[in-house]
Amino acid sequence: MRRVVFFDRDGVVNDDTDHYYIYKPADFKLNEGIIDAFKFLISKGYDIIIITNQGGISKGVYSIQEVKLVHKHFLNLLKQQEIVPLAIYFCPHHSDVEKCLCRKPNGLMIEKALARFSIDKNQSFMIGDREKDVKCAHNAGINGYKIETNENCFPLVQKLVNE
Repeated sequence: MRRVVFFDRDGVVNDDTDHYYIYKPADFKLNEGIIDAFKFLISKGYDIIIITNQGGISKGVYSIQEVKLVHKHFLNLLKQQEIVPLAIYFCPHHSDVEKCLCRKPNGLMIEKALARFSIDKNQSFMIGDREKDVKCAHNAGINGYKIETNENCFPLVQKLVNE
């Protein structure tokens, strides 16, 4: 069974300073320490999955295609570092517009990954910058940890893996 660390995207993987929505590749900047965290996890036998709410799609602020372009840019940045995440899941809905089961804090995106990739819940966890990320993890039956928005998560990753 796989061991996976799930990461929220905006505010954890990438810097979202001065941007409520990140939907242009030019606005997508990796947070300090995220590459080191990913490389460390891979060296310890973990896979990486990104879980992100993208409610701006439902609100008509940006399109699914724009999200896919940002993710393509992100994956290219990672490829340059020889990092390949297992998957990226995103919820295109917003609770102000429509109801859904996938939007965090619901755990459906994680549950889909658990089923698809045969993931060991007891050896996997999520890192997010909001309470809804932690609740999402708990709703899916894994541990969740909160960091400050745009904080370097590498020290926390090292601590959690080495415990």
